Amino acid sequence: MRFLLLLCGLIFSGWVLAQDAADDAQPAIEYLEMSPKFTVNLDVPRKYLLVNVQLMVEGKDNMEKIKKHLPALRHALIMLYSGRNANELGTKEQREALRRESVEAVRNALDKYDNSDGFRDVFFSEFLVN
Repeated sequence: MRFLLLLCGLIFSGWVLAQDAADDAQPAIEYLEMSPKFTVNLDVPRKYLLVNVQLMVEGKDNMEKIKKHLPALRHALIMLYSGRNANELGTKEQREALRRESVEAVRNALDKYDNSDGFRDVFFSEFLVN
């Protein structure tokens, strides 16, 4: 009986250790806040867009590589957001479309430097049209 319990304990502990090793093997997801917030003029006078953008990045090494290109990423997003029609940013669907365009703009900017590894997504943590 003791032998059976010992055998079960060894099998179970091996499974637990294997699960821990598998968890450790996956790169961690981190978020990079692109501060300061983006504030850009829209297509009509006295209208602006204020947006706080966060990048989802997989792995610490990739995070460091992407941080090196923040000026290029900021430029790409400023060019994407500037001069937009304020009426095209009012609904949830329109904001989601802009988010998807932001993903493409960031990916394209990183691809110019062969550095899009680890970049996963863009999120807006603040979004204001005024």
